[in-house]
Amino acid sequence: MRGDYLIVHKKILPIYYEKVLEARNLLESGAERDVSAAVRRVGISRSTFYKYKDYIYSPEGGEVGRKAVISMMLSHEIGVLSTALNRLSGIGASVLTMTQSLPIRGVASVVVTLDVSQMNASIEEALRELDRIVGVESATLVAIE
Repeated sequence: MRGDYLIVHKKILPIYYEKVLEARNLLESGAERDVSAAVRRVGISRSTFYKYKDYIYSPEGGEVGRKAVISMMLSHEIGVLSTALNRLSGIGASVLTMTQSLPIRGVASVVVTLDVSQMNASIEEALRELDRIVGVESATLVAIE
């Protein structure tokens, strides 16, 4: 997964990447109430916003990488969730929120928001560690802030 990310100067990127960030900031700050208004204000299409919104992050205020959202598909077996949470705790991640669905066909979806500021491993290593647990069908990064 480490190979999936690049650090690139915004000077060489198309302007709409920065506008996606601008629109997302308008929504998060409450300056705009819906996506249509935010994208209209910054001058991009809704499709451009939705296409890139989960892939572009800004390192403002040194807060990049402080929170991460991970989605997992877990077998409905005793101890799988507990093992996953203990493994995350063991590498310094702290669970902020967690949502678990009812198991369907023996598999439950779990989404955790983590404080990763004190983690002694990378997000990629954390995902690999989760994937090694018997009963974790998949673990994917949804977003990072």
